[in-house]
Amino acid sequence: MRVRFAPSPTGQLHVGNARTALFNWLLARGSGGVFILRIEDTNAERSTRESEVAIERDLRWLGLDWDEGPDIGGPRGPYRQSERLHLYQSYATELLNTDAAYYCFCSAADLEAAREAAVASGRPARYGGACRRLSREQAQARIAAGERPAIRFRVPAVGDVVFTDVVRGDVRFPIDVIGDPIIVRADGHPAYNFAVVVDDALMEVTHVVRGEDHISNTPRQVLLYEALGFSPPMFAHLALVMGPDHGPLSKRHGATSVAEFRSKGYLPESLVNYLALIGWSPRGPGRSRSVEDDAELWPIDELAKRFALDDVSHSAGVFDEEKLAWVNRHYLKIADPTRIAELSVPHFGAAGVRMAPDGRGLAFLAGALPMATSSVDRIDQIPTRLAFLFDADTTHALLDPGVRSEMNDEGARAVVVALAEELTTAPRLDRQGFRAVANQVKARTGRKGKALFHPIRVALTGRREGPELDLAVPAIDAGADLPGEAGIPKILGCRERAALFARALEQPW
Repeated sequence: MRVRFAPSPTGQLHVGNARTALFNWLLARGSGGVFILRIEDTNAERSTRESEVAIERDLRWLGLDWDEGPDIGGPRGPYRQSERLHLYQSYATELLNTDAAYYCFCSAADLEAAREAAVASGRPARYGGACRRLSREQAQARIAAGERPAIRFRVPAVGDVVFTDVVRGDVRFPIDVIGDPIIVRADGHPAYNFAVVVDDALMEVTHVVRGEDHISNTPRQVLLYEALGFSPPMFAHLALVMGPDHGPLSKRHGATSVAEFRSKGYLPESLVNYLALIGWSPRGPGRSRSVEDDAELWPIDELAKRFALDDVSHSAGVFDEEKLAWVNRHYLKIADPTRIAELSVPHFGAAGVRMAPDGRGLAFLAGALPMATSSVDRIDQIPTRLAFLFDADTTHALLDPGVRSEMNDEGARAVVVALAEELTTAPRLDRQGFRAVANQVKARTGRKGKALFHPIRVALTGRREGPELDLAVPAIDAGADLPGEAGIPKILGCRERAALFARALEQPW
């Protein structure tokens, strides 16, 4: 089995196209086949090498490697269409020589006028065949006179085009609605339907898995395969990925590209797992669907073992970012904390907390992550959850009306004063040390439960809510003991925080 993903490098990788790439990759890896990356860059005005590099980067981030492609080569290259122009010209000449194609001299204005007339009269908007009847001699004379024609494929006059779609079954198109398509433009560049046939045939692609928006292209391609003497591949057209309003997923729905989801702090395994389940209901290898298949989260290798085109739905799938966030929460919780710590560093920077952690700094962040990963959807939300570690601004805390109201209570003020006094001689706190200090404050003030721990939280974190104090307090003091060369911004310890807050309460506020 040989499959391909063939993006145009004209922008970022859309998640709908990423799902197409994923399905091809799963099909190849699950069958021991070959996955080809081909760059369709014949649109010289819009194609850029920067976009090509970005697409390759996003595919690698998703874990989708390829066996043949523009960067690694292969036995059936080149793998950029712009480097294959001589092949398209050769096969176009072959079609001209067998009268399966002809030169077309119609101007863009003539074609547009004919299209408008057809639409106005209720006829199919297809080429009327003005140049179809030109003899070779007439065409050559016009070329010799300096005209630059396009080349059109001569579609048979009668009959139907029938092909079998793995997802949709038999599909039939009457030939009289197709029209003669341009296969080479006047500037010498191939049209999509022609280039893709030549490429897929020469690269020996066995299965073409692509979006359903290509169904209307398929009959033209089938006819071109036949005219060139090639055997068509198997076709599988995937339903499009839709937005929550069941319209095509677009910018109005929010993020749509792989790069955007990456920058928002989604993990690649989350996006892969979620995309795989849009329009596909997996079954275990060699057996019917069972209860255990109702679980939705599998590593990519397991997805490949289970993937089969027969299980792909022809109904459109909806991309729901809330569901993606649910998947991401799962993977954040089970991911290696050091990996998440490394990935979070740029997001801390974006939040104004500049850091360049070494191994000790990363170990500190990794140790603090359970306070965040249990309650966030994305990595970019981690800095907000852990902001209390780096922000010990007592003045700012007392601007909070809720904090001010609580600290007007004499009992709450007594807790803060007792806490500051107990911490004066206490060592840096771990979990057991914190519990011991809390018990001492409880004994001195007679406060317990929320009346005890809420003022402690406010004094040590500057916030009325946040992670469990059993986790937050040891993290604060662990950060306070980090050397400067660890690359973590200075963290004020619990002793210093409590003292500052107690002194602030003595001032007018």
